[in-house]
Amino acid sequence: MWPDWLAEQAATRAAAGLTRALHPRGPDDAITDLAGNDYLGLSRHPDVRHAAAEAALVWGGGAGASRLVTGTLTLHTELERELADWLGQPAALLFSTGYHANVSLVSALADRDAHVISDAHIHASLVDAVRLSRAQLTVVPHNDVAAVRAALASNPGRRTLVLAESIYSVLGDEAPLVPLARACAEHGAWLVVDEAHGLGVHGAGLVHARGLASHPNVVVTATLSKSLGSQGGAVLGPPDLVDHLVNRARPFIFDTGLAPAATAAALAAARIARARPELAATIHTRIAALAERLEVPRPAGAVLSVPMPSPAVAVATQAEVLAEGVRVGCFRPPSVPDGISRLRITASGGVADDDWERATKVLDAAVRRAREAGRR
Repeated sequence: MWPDWLAEQAATRAAAGLTRALHPRGPDDAITDLAGNDYLGLSRHPDVRHAAAEAALVWGGGAGASRLVTGTLTLHTELERELADWLGQPAALLFSTGYHANVSLVSALADRDAHVISDAHIHASLVDAVRLSRAQLTVVPHNDVAAVRAALASNPGRRTLVLAESIYSVLGDEAPLVPLARACAEHGAWLVVDEAHGLGVHGAGLVHARGLASHPNVVVTATLSKSLGSQGGAVLGPPDLVDHLVNRARPFIFDTGLAPAATAAALAAARIARARPELAATIHTRIAALAERLEVPRPAGAVLSVPMPSPAVAVATQAEVLAEGVRVGCFRPPSVPDGISRLRITASGGVADDDWERATKVLDAAVRRAREAGRR
């Protein structure tokens, strides 16, 4: 029964052009990588690599246990203090992934008696978190503050979370954080903001940039695997929230602590990002020029999404530019909230100027051919 079912599933994916596969890469291939999330190019920065290597030599390969047993290292608390100070938050708690941070926060705060209001474009980790919480869910249209207000008013007096991303990963647009925070404050709700694509690209993140750091109705989650070039995640907010997560968040309680090398790498990267704002400035200059060249809206973050006529054309175009030495990502259903397949292009600050210019020429030509194919 199971082999037949798996074969049917594979055939269905293939027919829809939605088959995915793993493509291992070496440490020093000659491809210009515009697909990854290493936005500031810090994963291979000498200080970050040395910090990771030294931590592994001093502490060993892993934390050795869950955080509540013996797996909390002084490295963890040092990074938590650094992140809280940088983002202007009272406290922070580390997790092994950004996915875990989102799942932990929502599932530990929301239950059957709670109400969750979710933007239609939130990340899969937040979607899964709501499912685990079993809270009442209201999905509102993307970036629609009026719809959020209506949903808040529909359940007065109920514990409510509003879920948003500071910068959305598919369209690359910015959330209306200030009016969302205002609406939450008026109704006693908490706004949960995922800063996965804002942190580093916008300094301490858009929550901080919009004057909402330490706002009593705003809680922040972040990942260490994008601008900080490492691995892990964090929740930032008031100390009583952190205490609640330590005691109630199952992915925190039952997971091994973040590995020493990843922790030290993220700490080194955070200090570099804070000291070198020009790294983020390079991203914004490049993304603006590329958006204009490819005739698509300029995103708020580092990721540019270029609509493709179909999943098949998207995959073919991705393969075409890879053959010319440029690696880009590819969004296809079910990873896109609106069902439109796209090329996903990262304006990394770690790519050399000559490589970036050559890559943009390759992309310009390939996208034009893809659009022409879609018109036939």
